[in-house]
Amino acid sequence: MEPESELSTAGPAGALSFLVGVWRGEGHGVYPTIDAFDYDEEIVFSATGKPFLAYAQRSWAKDGRPLHVETGYWRPGDQGAVEVTIAQPTGFAEVAEGTVVDRVVDVSSKMMGRTSTAKEVSLLRRVIEVKGDVLEYRIDMAAVGQPMQNHLRATLRRA
Repeated sequence: MEPESELSTAGPAGALSFLVGVWRGEGHGVYPTIDAFDYDEEIVFSATGKPFLAYAQRSWAKDGRPLHVETGYWRPGDQGAVEVTIAQPTGFAEVAEGTVVDRVVDVSSKMMGRTSTAKEVSLLRRVIEVKGDVLEYRIDMAAVGQPMQNHLRATLRRA
């Protein structure tokens, strides 16, 4: 096994250190195959002491019903590069790559894996922007025969 490369910026989380913390807030989801919905959410980015962040996300409907969970790792690379791996308990896994510039992370899926019972998702793009203690994100998705388009938007605050 090769040793992990050192990060180009200080601290174990490197260029992604601004994400570390617990973020809570609200979002809105849309897609042609479902009814629009509002949700509450919590995202946790944790420093591990290694050159990556652990990631956990969960969301729930306004009436308290659980909606979605996912977990993974975000790893900064050289010259503003970012690599992301995320798994979902619905049988879906994502490998994404992109950039981080001025507290904006922009990653697009490079590989999508799914079990035989998981929904077909062919492409995802995640854009996260942090301004002070506010994290805003947008997730665009191509799935179930639909072209790439906005699926989720949310605004969260550092807890």
